Amino acid sequence: MASAALELMGFFLGLLGMLGTMVATVLPYWQISAHIGSNIVTAVANMRGLWMECVYQSTGAFQCETYNSMLSLPSNLQASRALMVISIVLSVLAIAMAALGMQCTLCLEGTGSVKSRVAGASGGLFLASGFLSLIPVAWTTHEVVQTFYQPNLHSSMKFELGECLFIDPCYIAEICYRHTPVLFYI
Repeated sequence: MASAALELMGFFLGLLGMLGTMVATVLPYWQISAHIGSNIVTAVANMRGLWMECVYQSTGAFQCETYNSMLSLPSNLQASRALMVISIVLSVLAIAMAALGMQCTLCLEGTGSVKSRVAGASGGLFLASGFLSLIPVAWTTHEVVQTFYQPNLHSSMKFELGECLFIDPCYIAEICYRHTPVLFYI
């Protein structure tokens, strides 16, 4: 019974991790304009994400514009988009396989070893999904830090780390923490 409860908890944590990855993929808070230098008036805040660029004005206006052409985007942004979408697809497959392989479901009831292998494979998919979404986050973090410390770049063109770069690794760590023991039972 305790094993089934742990599986249910892991399933819901995996579902939460998938939702966190989806939120981090869609929101434009990957890079946020840095307010540094002598100008402390922050009337406009720029935000960049994988799919759009947004501007928030101190009057409360929030305006977003999606990127017009996929081919004109930098290669790192194209790769980040692809990796995050693949990560979400793998998470969805892992959720489906975990639902089949859990002890509390009636699917695959007569085959005990197949059911445990399906559960183990879903854990492997969750791990792969977590690592695939970690790559764009680390890549973007590295890019933001490198451009921030360039001395020849004007301070109005510098960005800081956005909230999505902090949210996604928390969900990745949670997914990996939950599903690592499952791999040892395969």
